Amino acid sequence: MIALAKKAVSLKKTRGSAAAIRSPRPSRTAAAYAAQREALKARRAQLFDRLIEYIPCRQFLKADAEALASTPPSDAAVPLETHDREPARGEGLTPYLASLYQTRLLTKDEEQYYFRRMNWLKFRAATTRGRLDKKRATLRQIEQIEGWLTEAETVKAILITSNLRLVVSIAKKFVDPSWAFEELVSEGNVALMRAVEKFNFALGNRFSTYATYAVQRHFYRISHRGRQQRKRFVSDDEALKSRADDPDSTEYHSAEQIDVLKQLFSGFLDQLEPRERKIVVARFGFDGKPPRTFRELGSQMGVCKERIRQIQTRAMEKLREMAAEARLEQTVGDWL
Repeated sequence: MIALAKKAVSLKKTRGSAAAIRSPRPSRTAAAYAAQREALKARRAQLFDRLIEYIPCRQFLKADAEALASTPPSDAAVPLETHDREPARGEGLTPYLASLYQTRLLTKDEEQYYFRRMNWLKFRAATTRGRLDKKRATLRQIEQIEGWLTEAETVKAILITSNLRLVVSIAKKFVDPSWAFEELVSEGNVALMRAVEKFNFALGNRFSTYATYAVQRHFYRISHRGRQQRKRFVSDDEALKSRADDPDSTEYHSAEQIDVLKQLFSGFLDQLEPRERKIVVARFGFDGKPPRTFRELGSQMGVCKERIRQIQTRAMEKLREMAAEARLEQTVGDWL
């Protein structure tokens, strides 16, 4: 019995030692798990806050929808660049604009495929997200939806790139002394991007017809706005000249009034984000230097000129709101 007891104790010690050897290493700390949970929570919020817009299509509800949206036409070719240059059409343009004519146009079947693919991916992402619990969506589910949206953006880029030359051709007809040609093209590119988002491919029409209308309408709108601004400036200039010619008129403004405006505007600029403030100051030459173009600022800040234009537009909207809240127009009107 004693021998059996000793043997049992020895066996227990051996098993304990083996268990100690096999025991896993300490797991992650509580702080690491908490950080992981917070990161997942942030990605959930970002995914569910993201706006997903697509053109609905009855084909998406059919059983073969995925196969139809995933099968390119037999004549589809990638990449889009072609070695057949068109020097006559790109003559007189900057290297960037001329290079657009080296990108071939899509065939009608390719166009239909890419628009169907882009909207199908967005439809799939939106419907899948709609079935998820905002508080319980897993990392795998989030990454799957984000992957579809990323691919949709890639397809969208193909559609935009293949139609950029269309914007250049239309912009040539709207050349205006108040607009640099490249800035006009930049405005047209923004209209083209919106057109890609809004085009209803299910109707079977060519995108170029819809895009031409959208870009021309945008150009007409900004041309009209430019004419209205020029008329206003001419009217103001004539009023100032007549005021200056009046011998009985007093000084147009005082040093104190200028200081007030400077302080107000400085306060407005301080409320902008650093990048917005930098762009506004550089674009209008408030730093004493010649005004910089969208392209120059884009090169300095490492972004495209369309992005600079978008940031400037957002900043100008903020400045207008600040001026309205400060009743700036009424204040200046009282001085006059």
